[in-house]
Amino acid sequence: MKNSSPDSRISKNSTRHQSIGEILEWKSNRSGLEGKSEHGTFRITVYQDGVIRVQASRYDEFETNPYAVIAAPEPTPFELTEAGNSLRLSTSLIQLEIDLTSFCLSFFDHHGKLLNQDDSLGISWIGTEVTAYKQVQKNEKFIGLGEKTGNLNRFGKAYTNWNTDYFAYGVGDDPLYMSIPFYLGTHDQGSYGIFFDNTHKTVFNFGASTNRFVYFSAEDGDMDYYFFHQPTVAEIISSYTWLTGRMQMPPKWALGFQQCRYSYYPESEVYAVAQGFRDKKMPADVIYLDIHHMEGYKVFTFDGEKFPDPKAMIARLKEKGFKVVVIMDPGIKTQKGYVPYEEGLENGLFVNYPDGKTYEAQVWPGWCAFPDFTKPETRSWWAEKMAFYTEAGVDGFWTDMNEPASWGQFTPNLIEFDYEGEGASHRKARNIYGMQMARSAQEGSAFQNPGKRPFVLTRSGFAGIQRYAAAWTGDNVASEEHMMAGIRLVNSLGLSGVSFAGYDVGGFAGEASKSLFARWMSIGAFAPFYRAHSMINSNDAEPWAFGEEVEEISRNYMKLRYRLLPTIYSKFYSSTNTGLPISASLAVDYPQDDMIYQSAFQNEYLFCDAFLVAPVESYKEITKVYLPQGEWYYLFSDQKHQGNQVIYQDSPLNYLPVYVKAGQVFAMQSDIEHIGATHDGILRLHVYRGKTGAEFVFYEDAGEGLEYFQEEYFQRSIHYKPESESLILEKSTGKRSSQYQKLRIYFHGFELKTVNVNGKSHAVQHADDAFLEKLTEFDPLPEHHHPYFEIKNLPYLELPHTGEEWVITHLF
Repeated sequence: MKNSSPDSRISKNSTRHQSIGEILEWKSNRSGLEGKSEHGTFRITVYQDGVIRVQASRYDEFETNPYAVIAAPEPTPFELTEAGNSLRLSTSLIQLEIDLTSFCLSFFDHHGKLLNQDDSLGISWIGTEVTAYKQVQKNEKFIGLGEKTGNLNRFGKAYTNWNTDYFAYGVGDDPLYMSIPFYLGTHDQGSYGIFFDNTHKTVFNFGASTNRFVYFSAEDGDMDYYFFHQPTVAEIISSYTWLTGRMQMPPKWALGFQQCRYSYYPESEVYAVAQGFRDKKMPADVIYLDIHHMEGYKVFTFDGEKFPDPKAMIARLKEKGFKVVVIMDPGIKTQKGYVPYEEGLENGLFVNYPDGKTYEAQVWPGWCAFPDFTKPETRSWWAEKMAFYTEAGVDGFWTDMNEPASWGQFTPNLIEFDYEGEGASHRKARNIYGMQMARSAQEGSAFQNPGKRPFVLTRSGFAGIQRYAAAWTGDNVASEEHMMAGIRLVNSLGLSGVSFAGYDVGGFAGEASKSLFARWMSIGAFAPFYRAHSMINSNDAEPWAFGEEVEEISRNYMKLRYRLLPTIYSKFYSSTNTGLPISASLAVDYPQDDMIYQSAFQNEYLFCDAFLVAPVESYKEITKVYLPQGEWYYLFSDQKHQGNQVIYQDSPLNYLPVYVKAGQVFAMQSDIEHIGATHDGILRLHVYRGKTGAEFVFYEDAGEGLEYFQEEYFQRSIHYKPESESLILEKSTGKRSSQYQKLRIYFHGFELKTVNVNGKSHAVQHADDAFLEKLTEFDPLPEHHHPYFEIKNLPYLELPHTGEEWVITHLF
């Protein structure tokens, strides 16, 4: 705990700026150094060669956040040298220079290039507000910061971290539901990351209303931030997720298409929706039950009239190949006789006022108490209560309204939370409340079904939320602008460690036009989380509700999504190990390319490393696309383009602009209706000729259990090496055999008749191939005809899919 009274050196006039001041004493320790200044205490800790923690407080003890960081400092060699008025701490990647007269910090790379430097105002306070002021480097751009609207480059804007329930938010509004105080700076000298580990309301100002500095501040608590540097943006994101954790492997069904509405009821409507997908041959895996499944909106209940036998209903849905996800809100109705309320009250599990009275606010059920998820006993109790759903057969959990939201939207700051025994007010605990509810749901799911992977979806969270849940971007709007803004939100979440993220396809509030829904379905197929959702009192918004043309376009992209699942699943597994995004802003691979930050191109992203997706509004039949460095194939026709240029691309409603990077390899399978359905046993690899090669790590496992921790998987690295004109499929690792018996390798951009396979000549076959099916011409008038692309005479090779090494050469 912190000392209860401020240090005596704090100025009596706390309304004015007060710097941390000159360093009075310092000493080294095993992981860095610490000391005192005129107006505070500081500590510098080396966590890794590329990760350094900076702490500054006006008290003798430092505050800690027990929720975001899970890594401890590793034994890391460093050097400390003092010269004149400066002190230098050096690792193999970072040189930190400390000005002893002001505690101003300058971070350099190991070549001495300046990465980040404090303004002369340094770290300082105004009352309880603590701020770090930073200089802006030449051509510096700022990216990330999690779920934030606006441009890819954050420069010139300011953002607030304060988790907020914001129905139908505007495409430039802030704050939203989730707070991740981590950003990346990139400029001519290199790139770095800063994670400000303070759970109070924080502000990141990247040059709004000032041309002197950028800064980040918190209304209370310590200055506590981690500085990251690596040679690439990708490695910085990996370092950040090493610190705050990475997602666990989700169940494979969670990567399929998911259908939601506020709300599907009664059970006959749920059956009808499920049957609609199967009758129309539209692949789907998940149906959601929103708040109307409950009795009076009370969590851990089913409405006995709408859902008289939920266990039988869910069993029937499972027979059709569907999983069921239910919503869980934190508000517990303060009703005598309602068991969760009585238990929570009796055991002291709710958030209270300082005098011990239970805090109540109104949400869907009426007046509610709120479980204190910062208390271990509450999390354990919640896990036990979840037996109600798991005994009914529920597969996943959707934690909503967990900012926490309430009518009035103005939670009193004096209410108190346990905060792992430390005690904290709402000011400190709000931003991590939703994360701890998601944690409770994940731990509860694992407790109830210890052999299965949990699936939790959350609206609110903080840095580290990726350890517990997937995220979606809340109550968006059915508009072209929101469709594009959602892409930036998901890409920004990916830059901030949250790989498993998506948006409500079609828009939650309002009603999508036919063309908007069709385009959104095509874009959503290339998102980590693929769910359609719509609001009560709106028209039906299932993919067949917009007419025959939209139905066919939607089906095409849903089927493409399922055919791409071997690639998507492999990338998810990779992300559990690296923390890298599945939908990656071009700023990850091309941070110094000014073109990618232009408004016309900032929505473009790489999906699963191979696919460049260029989202376009539904009303545009032609669009400009920027292709960065390299060579690029138009996915649907194999037309090849040189990079570093802007091209004009036809974008009819049935063809989303998607390109494959030359040299890439990805995997596909045959059509299936849901994850549990049987495919044809052929794994299809697509190899794209290029001047530079790539590695694709193919991964498969049982899809739902935890056996993969015991190497119950099939994994192999596949290398395309143009310099040796070869494709190498390394010997597989893991204890499983592949579920695919045959391997069919398609060679794009090659002109082949024979190849060598493990040293022996092998004939190549040829066939026409298409990634999307031809649309029906519903209207016989020629002006309504849809374009159709088919790749003619594509060479391919068939091999048995064993775990042995395959070396394919003579790829001219």
